[in-house]
Amino acid sequence: MTGADAPLLRLEGIGKEYFGNVVLTDVSFTLGRGEIIGLVGENGAGKSTLMNILFGMPVIHSTGGYRGGFYIDGRLAKFANPFDALDAGIGMVHQEFSLIPGFSAAENVVLNRESLDWNRLVELFGPRFSTLDRARIADRAASAIGKLGVEIGTDTLVSEMSVGHKQFIEIAREIDRENTRILVFDEPTAVLTESEAVVLMGAIRRLADSGIGVIFISHRLKEVLSLCDRVVVLRDGRVVKEVPAADTDVRRIAGWMMDRSVEETGAAPVRKTRELSDETVLHVGHLWVDMPGEFAGDISFDVSRGEIFGIGGLAGQGKLAVANGIMGMYPAGGDVWFDGRPVPLGDTRAVLSMGMAFVSEERRGVGLLLEEGIDLNIAFSAMLTKGMFLKKFLGGLIGIQDREAMRRAALEYVRSLDIKCVDPSQRVVELSGGNQQKVCLARAFVTDPKLLFVAEPTRGVDVGAKQLVLETLRRVNEEQMVTVVMISSEIEELRSICDRIAVVDEGVVSGILPASSSADEFGVLMAGGAALREEALG
Repeated sequence: MTGADAPLLRLEGIGKEYFGNVVLTDVSFTLGRGEIIGLVGENGAGKSTLMNILFGMPVIHSTGGYRGGFYIDGRLAKFANPFDALDAGIGMVHQEFSLIPGFSAAENVVLNRESLDWNRLVELFGPRFSTLDRARIADRAASAIGKLGVEIGTDTLVSEMSVGHKQFIEIAREIDRENTRILVFDEPTAVLTESEAVVLMGAIRRLADSGIGVIFISHRLKEVLSLCDRVVVLRDGRVVKEVPAADTDVRRIAGWMMDRSVEETGAAPVRKTRELSDETVLHVGHLWVDMPGEFAGDISFDVSRGEIFGIGGLAGQGKLAVANGIMGMYPAGGDVWFDGRPVPLGDTRAVLSMGMAFVSEERRGVGLLLEEGIDLNIAFSAMLTKGMFLKKFLGGLIGIQDREAMRRAALEYVRSLDIKCVDPSQRVVELSGGNQQKVCLARAFVTDPKLLFVAEPTRGVDVGAKQLVLETLRRVNEEQMVTVVMISSEIEELRSICDRIAVVDEGVVSGILPASSSADEFGVLMAGGAALREEALG
């Protein structure tokens, strides 16, 4: 089917793997002219990869391409790069700004598509002698900005704008393209105030009314329901639900996003209630963290010594910011105490020296030295913070790597964690995602921490490896009395291992429940916070 009878966009059987890790499997749905689809799912569900395919991003082609295809007006589309996507009428508003701070609003809106004045010099010497038609540029920018319903002077420098106005300029740039037919919005309201978000959603609806098809990606489910015509739910790289927005609610969408069977997750049944110590080992009071995409405004909780404490919540609500802020990855403030001593926020080395360790959710960026061997990766943190795996000379003034000690430790963890490798000296970049995650865990364990933060420990890990990772965390907790704070998007995974679970919603802790609480209670907390839970249960 082609032409007017075909949907504006049709995705059919889209699949994608990264280094043997399946990210998307048989994803199919359609987008009609003037329709707004809400694309939702947890972190790691595959939303960004799907949009990268649609937009012809180089990372897709450089990693083996993709399966299936997508059709515009019924015709198969294949984009070698984002410029092909732009030429086909697809615009994308990314989470990260791509504006030039020293340029004005108008200059950013028309960037690389400037209106030009032609003169006699052009006729004689060619287009190199054309000049900018600044009046026309200002008119185009004013028209695009005006469609959004905001007032931003076209001559205002981007460097002088609020974050919200920068977002509107990003969107105005896509609107200015004459052939735009499909617009993808990736978390467009994440940096906006409530009033700005209302204005933006009104503008998106007007764009749809003009015939533009919109894919709206957001973790703010109430916005999705108020704006979108249909909701497509991705979970573990698959479309698990497609439903008219009018026929569902926040609670059900949250359930579809998070609901996993034990067979799918590799998680064990819900953890039995344990008696917790009366001693508080970690106190977090009014913690704020300035982490892009995960802002935490006022987070408070206490962790008992020897506990496995879970932190859950939908993506973007602030759960990942907790460990990153305490461990000094991002600016943070508040009242944090560990083992009776104040934690020096912003000083990573000092925090590590206190006996805390961190397995980051960004294992390929923060957690690993990809071009180095498994042995050095496992030993690295302990070497820096505790002087382990070093041969000392001249009274400790000089330290040389003890390669044999590093190798012995690596062999121990290769065996205990079942790290699939050729040799402990094999480069980490050559390992699968699941085995890289195991190296991250080994790197933390070897420091013999008193408290371990571990974020998304089984993301990108197959079912068998998930079970091994979770069992390893249980064993370290029970046998070595390591307190564990585990952050995860998978509520069933948290319930299988944690004693208590705090849910973070919109930058605050909306509730703390025993793991034995029902999945329904956790789903409500994740979807709308404490007030919604009280309304639903009371």
